[in-house]
Amino acid sequence: MSEQEIKVPDLGGADEVEIIEIIASAGDSVEEEDPILTVESDKASVELPAPFKGKITRITVKVGDKVSEGDVVGMMEVSGDAGGSEEAADEEPEEPKAEEKSEAKSEESKPAPKKKSGGSRKETVKVPNLDGFDNVPVIEINVSEGDTIDADDPLVTVESDKATMEVPSPYAGKVEKILVKEGDKLSEGDDLLEMTIVEEGGEEEEAPSEPAKEEKAESKPAEQSKQEAAPQPQGSTYEPPSPGAKVHAGPAVRKLARELGADLTRVKGSGPKGRIVKDDVQAYVKGQLQQAQQGGGVATGSGIPGVKLPDFSQFGEVERESMSRMMAATATNMQRSWLNVPHVTQFDEADITEMESFRKAQKAAGEKKGVKMTPLPFLLKACAAALAELPQFNVSLDMERKEVVRKKYIHIGIAVDTPHGLMVPVIRDVDQKGLWELAAESAELAQKARDKQLKPAEMQGACFTITSLGGIGGTAFTPIVNTPEVAILGVSKAAMKPVWDGNEFQPRLMLPLSLSYDHRAVNGADAARFTNTLTQLLGDIRTLLL
Repeated sequence: MSEQEIKVPDLGGADEVEIIEIIASAGDSVEEEDPILTVESDKASVELPAPFKGKITRITVKVGDKVSEGDVVGMMEVSGDAGGSEEAADEEPEEPKAEEKSEAKSEESKPAPKKKSGGSRKETVKVPNLDGFDNVPVIEINVSEGDTIDADDPLVTVESDKATMEVPSPYAGKVEKILVKEGDKLSEGDDLLEMTIVEEGGEEEEAPSEPAKEEKAESKPAEQSKQEAAPQPQGSTYEPPSPGAKVHAGPAVRKLARELGADLTRVKGSGPKGRIVKDDVQAYVKGQLQQAQQGGGVATGSGIPGVKLPDFSQFGEVERESMSRMMAATATNMQRSWLNVPHVTQFDEADITEMESFRKAQKAAGEKKGVKMTPLPFLLKACAAALAELPQFNVSLDMERKEVVRKKYIHIGIAVDTPHGLMVPVIRDVDQKGLWELAAESAELAQKARDKQLKPAEMQGACFTITSLGGIGGTAFTPIVNTPEVAILGVSKAAMKPVWDGNEFQPRLMLPLSLSYDHRAVNGADAARFTNTLTQLLGDIRTLLL
């Protein structure tokens, strides 16, 4: 046998895909094309196959890592030839291949060869790099104290406003003490749990009762086929395990369960050793929905009655397609914000006649700088000044602790309409930047959003958001607050209107403003003051210098 690298093959044009499940482990014997691990792009989940037949010696990546074509994800001992060499094929006649097959089968019956103990040690597992995220809440604890786990087994699941991630175990061993609980917020380097690591050393020992193990392995397919032949219905008839019982399910299955709102402790697994597979989750959810419908309506996780859809095909031809990940995430965030935030919208108009004259006069200067001056930098500066003058808009509410979080910085998000969906990059320290700098930075971030090149850090930390429909049209709208922010400014299309100046009507360019706010943090009088401040600042841009 020869040791070969396992590399990521061509990904069909995708780049930097995320590993969501490790299927094979060190010591596993695999056939060529057997799945090694599962990766997920923004379009699909793909299983990466073994390039050769042989034995996995080590996996060098973990769940959550991002890989590209050509990256090494592990090593394996290749049976027979090491990559298709004709000389190796000539040197290995049929009999040795049969022996190797026998050896591989023998190895398969021993998932993890025992080694003489080299002692044990205590380790405190810390939170690894979270790909740019910080202060992310724990939404699920996947292990219990006393559990014996393998390296890369998921320990906890965390969720940011953009993604859900499982934190894997860096060691194999026994969980002694869990140091976090659901709802805690984690950052890189935080203590996660304590565990005992059994250090291995010395020669491999013969596994006891090997015939019994082989017999168990042979009986396993029969048991599995029996389960598949007679699947058990999921639902209230299933008796859930005792609290703290370990759930056997992979990352993809756990993610599906979270998306569907299914409690995995109530789902009976039909896979090997009771492992829960996707079909089990879907069957459980289907059973729960049927029960809810029989009881008089479909319930949602929030306790609000859901909408039961009719069969649209009875009215005409239809076509179904899956939501993109971005569309699904946006829909979830919008629903969460709408259900949790008591929205009120304040409408006003700003006279931007002089501002537009000044902006257009900067065209030649902008061409020299290579920057196009749009109305957005003026809106950013005006909003930054209003946030500084009315700091009650630059807060977030912690309802669990009954605290108001007051921010000493002014970062503003700008909503960008892209072919892939709505994205909100964040411009930092707006109050400390000039109009040209804001014009350049906003244009750069908008282009990165359209090209899907924004980093997680570039979409985090906003205190306030501006969303503009001015380039499309409309007179007013009610934007949804991007919680945990407490306000968002909607900008519609400017139009020439007759405005009375005390003697006669004058044609003025008027910009419609729609300020939606969280009424728990902001009252109506303050909202009116905020839009008044904006109209004054935009009406005479010289006030931005004061």
